[in-house]
Amino acid sequence: MNSRYFTEEHQLFRESLKDFLHKEVVPHIEKWEKTGEIERFIWKKFGEMGFFGIPYPEVYGGLNLDLFYTVIFLEELQKIKSGGFAAAMWAHSYLAMTHLNAEGDERIKQDYLAASIAGDKIGALCITEPFGGSDVAAMRTVAIRKGDKYIINGSKTFITNGVYGDYYVVAAKTSPELGNKGISIFLVDSNLKGVSAIKLDKLGWRASDTGEIAFDDVEIPVENLMGEEGKGFPYIMQHFALERLIMAINAHARAEYAIDYTIEYMSQREAFGKTIDKFQALRHKLVEHATDVEHCKVFNYSAVARLDKGEYVVKEATMAKLQSTKVSDETIYSCLQMLGGYGYMEEYPLARLFRDSRLGPIGGGTSEILKEILSKMIIDKQNYKPAVK
Repeated sequence: MNSRYFTEEHQLFRESLKDFLHKEVVPHIEKWEKTGEIERFIWKKFGEMGFFGIPYPEVYGGLNLDLFYTVIFLEELQKIKSGGFAAAMWAHSYLAMTHLNAEGDERIKQDYLAASIAGDKIGALCITEPFGGSDVAAMRTVAIRKGDKYIINGSKTFITNGVYGDYYVVAAKTSPELGNKGISIFLVDSNLKGVSAIKLDKLGWRASDTGEIAFDDVEIPVENLMGEEGKGFPYIMQHFALERLIMAINAHARAEYAIDYTIEYMSQREAFGKTIDKFQALRHKLVEHATDVEHCKVFNYSAVARLDKGEYVVKEATMAKLQSTKVSDETIYSCLQMLGGYGYMEEYPLARLFRDSRLGPIGGGTSEILKEILSKMIIDKQNYKPAVK
């Protein structure tokens, strides 16, 4: 436990969460990995334990806790052999619900945020499009106002919880001619007429449902506009720092898990008359990775502490995701190698970890996009400021 950031209360929370995960989640992981569907009872159990309400106001059933409780939540989810299950949980709690809390009006918070905290509703954030990828401003989905309704047409892709979710937080252009200044954010129930979802077949994150969503003349009331019309792009940008830090924390946590598992395996596996943790080539390679992961973790914790104080850490969060996801991939690749043929077997966790980790440098902004963002800040001296105060 790092006493600089974690108190005794944090540690008690971690132990409680670990106990819950191993009793209530782990026994079902293999089933969910095979079916690609997480049964709804576990969402309700997470809600009853308060795990979906960690950062949210108590008036809606939340716990209003500091961001290091979120760090613990994310870290422990990475250590139960399913990146897909973890993704479904944090995409609900920290992507969809973040927008409900920040931009939703009181009705939306009462009807959707409170239900999401309780585990009664599952949410998805719908930004990425088939032709846009990381280029948010290039989205083609439109929402045209007609009287007291908006009519939405378009499509989204790579949406976590997109198939089995109850509602979507959707970015759409209300004034297409204005480019990124014409984007707005809407709440859309997934069971509305004109909404359809196709489940995508993925390399990793098998337990989570990832969908391509189509909107065909979907009618929603004007009250489902979240925040101000035309402010959607700033709203999205405002939350990117948290999303990137989440993915950075996920990365260092799964790399740590891979290292811990590999050390345990090496201490038991024998070759040429001794356990393989005595071979210098393997020992030195492992400590190199452990050093890289520790560097990432310390940097990530520092950025979280600053974000928790209200600082705008877009640069640090971007660096954190870029480096941590790279280090995670490299670490897990080596750990799989150290298991030899067993690393390639599905009954050992490294094969799944290897696939699940590969999404890190892609989702939430590809590493290539992040490098260009950092280039603008570091080389071009561009100073990004909070999009919404």
